[in-house]
Amino acid sequence: QVKVVESGGALVQPGGSLRLSCTASGSILSVHTMDWYRQSPGKQRESVARITRDSISYYSDSVKGRFTISRDNANNTVYLQMNSLKPEDTAVYYCNAEISTIETPMRVDEYWGQGTQVTVSS
Repeated sequence: QVKVVESGGALVQPGGSLRLSCTASGSILSVHTMDWYRQSPGKQRESVARITRDSISYYSDSVKGRFTISRDNANNTVYLQMNSLKPEDTAVYYCNAEISTIETPMRVDEYWGQGTQVTVSS
């Protein structure tokens, strides 16, 4: 069984910084692409950033230049460093990981975390 857990959400003032973490655990053979998504009340879940296993990264236009995604393959962990935070960054942030397990090595399945709340407010 595989588990994906996010952490690091908090209340922060506009202009502040925050670092989110997401770790996958369980019977993992390989973690492929990892993504951060976010969802605000009344809005659809949107992609924020993506990183491949080789650490090639992609960002949405709304966070480019302010957020940085990185990963630690040895610990199946992805990070999201968020700088110059704005009130519109307020959302629940979710981690998504594409994982091959020991039991099904030829399959790649998506796993979601439970989300972590980020609130940007003065």
